[in-house]
Amino acid sequence: MLAAYFSHPSMRQHEMGPGHPECPERLSAVQDRLLGSGLLDYMHDVTARPATREQIARVHDTLYIDELFAHSPAEGRHNLDPDTSMNPHTLEAALLAAGAAIEATDWVIQGQTQRAFCNVRPPGHHAERHQAMGFCFFNNVCAAMAHALEHHGLERVALIDFDVHHGNGSEDIFAGDDRVLMCSIFQTNFYPWSGEVPKGPNMVNVGLPERSRGEQFREAVTTRWLPALHAFRPQMLFISAGFDAHLEDDMGNLGLVEADYAWVTDRLGEVADQHAQGRIVSCLEGGYDLSSLARSACAHVKSLMGL
Repeated sequence: MLAAYFSHPSMRQHEMGPGHPECPERLSAVQDRLLGSGLLDYMHDVTARPATREQIARVHDTLYIDELFAHSPAEGRHNLDPDTSMNPHTLEAALLAAGAAIEATDWVIQGQTQRAFCNVRPPGHHAERHQAMGFCFFNNVCAAMAHALEHHGLERVALIDFDVHHGNGSEDIFAGDDRVLMCSIFQTNFYPWSGEVPKGPNMVNVGLPERSRGEQFREAVTTRWLPALHAFRPQMLFISAGFDAHLEDDMGNLGLVEADYAWVTDRLGEVADQHAQGRIVSCLEGGYDLSSLARSACAHVKSLMGL
């Protein structure tokens, strides 16, 4: 069965100013690498549709959603925090990013594909229930998880987040929800300055000291994540796939390489095959050095496809 690739060209129209690391070129770098590798030839290439307000409201407060719609500028930019701003195309891009993750969930649960990768921006895992932050507006992967739980009736889903930054928004939304297990790694003492004290018993947060490399990452996965995942027996896996923990990405100070991303994806694929009918939806989060981002995402997708 072919894997599926979800994206939309309009996501490239969202931009937050010259030199901003969360730039439109990120999507192009990933897509070009997947095209050049030949992987896209073996994937369903799906143009995403926007999420509805109802779908977003499963994970975000309606007043917050109303504020984003009200603050969407007709021209120029509207700053939500020092790092996060909206241009006239941001709202559409954010709805498309969440919509891609939700539609990918439909495809996987309905059996049209077993694995899906969403090449999306803006990213989502810092977006909390009531606020945007850290380049994120809507929490794409959480919207997809809520769709799996509420619309499709799944009882247990797992979120795995290997971005260099802790997924504080995802934790805020699902902490204490016994239908969800969240496993994450992140650099300690680093933005968003959270994660080391979990907010709920369903959070397996593993902070890694700066300069940690693949050995420490793999030990965290083997000793902390995998036992928890097997005990939880998720019916579907969702991945917040951030690649800014790469050795070449100066956004953080961890030292992962492509082989580490392929290795962890293989391990997650084994969990999915054992407990979840192989079902995985992965959504792009961070990754700001374009070369290492493209190479790492390609290694991740190749592993998702079982190649």
